[in-house]
Amino acid sequence: MDEFDGILRQATASIAPEYFRLPVVGGAVVFRERVYCYELYHQLRLLWPKDCGFRLNGEVDKRSHPYFAENGWAPKPDFLIHAPGSNNNYLVIEVKSVDSLMSGGVLKDLSTLGRFKAEAGYRRAMHLVFGTTGAAMLEVVRRAALDPERVRGIEFWGHPEPGRAAEPAA
Repeated sequence: MDEFDGILRQATASIAPEYFRLPVVGGAVVFRERVYCYELYHQLRLLWPKDCGFRLNGEVDKRSHPYFAENGWAPKPDFLIHAPGSNNNYLVIEVKSVDSLMSGGVLKDLSTLGRFKAEAGYRRAMHLVFGTTGAAMLEVVRRAALDPERVRGIEFWGHPEPGRAAEPAA
């Protein structure tokens, strides 16, 4: 799946402003993770290679999966790229908006990503934040003084604005 980074860049660059920040009647535009994720899923599927052995799945609830049930863990990551029914696991993605970066949800996301890599055999784990750059996201992680083991192997990507592609932190 060497082409995934290019697909992600193209898909994120195609997300229209109304999916990036949702207009609200009588209020300001707001970041809404679900709205962004559904549009990102749509844009990724439009670009997905027809002959790819991996499938893109959104919010796969792992409660009934034997591995996760045995380990008392019931994650529901935003995106999985894998070959369902096999142990061929490529990428797990968690998404957050810039305004939710300092919430406890980010720590939960990083824990989920780390476990998917360490325990479920995913080759890649990505934290994608929309509304900021990957470098700014990485700076937030540094300032939070998180245990380096907790974030080791997790890719930090930022999608700064509509019309621009998401990019990894340098």
